[in-house]
Amino acid sequence: IGDLIRIDLLGDRPLTLQTRLDEKGTVTLAFLGEVRAVGLSVRQLESSIATGLRQGGYLTTPEVQVLVMEYRPFYVNGEVKRPGGYPYVPGLTAQKAVTLAGGLTPLASQNKVYVIREMNAAGTREKITLDSAIFPGDTVIVEEGLF
Repeated sequence: IGDLIRIDLLGDRPLTLQTRLDEKGTVTLAFLGEVRAVGLSVRQLESSIATGLRQGGYLTTPEVQVLVMEYRPFYVNGEVKRPGGYPYVPGLTAQKAVTLAGGLTPLASQNKVYVIREMNAAGTREKITLDSAIFPGDTVIVEEGLF
């Protein structure tokens, strides 16, 4: 939800659509209507669109390519120098997220780092290390340590 994607339909008459996934995690395509994307990988979304185009009789052998152009941001707060939201990049770790946020403050604890995953409906936080992976929409929290 919130990611900016580009969908390329290749063939005799190439068509490109760039759109942001809506709050329901869907994308609206002219021939197919709403297509659910949330929870799917890029390859699964390509397959879903291609299947819909085949079954709808629009194309017999559709070639679909989906690219993520921009991920939704992640957030860092607590004992970092510049708390806030930052653009997500693949391969992000908590250490890299903290670095983007200006590094740790003198009061920060490297052992009290938590994440709230966007997909966690309960909003509970889990303890992580600075080597842990961070995903789009995550919130990293660095707590204060003892002197």
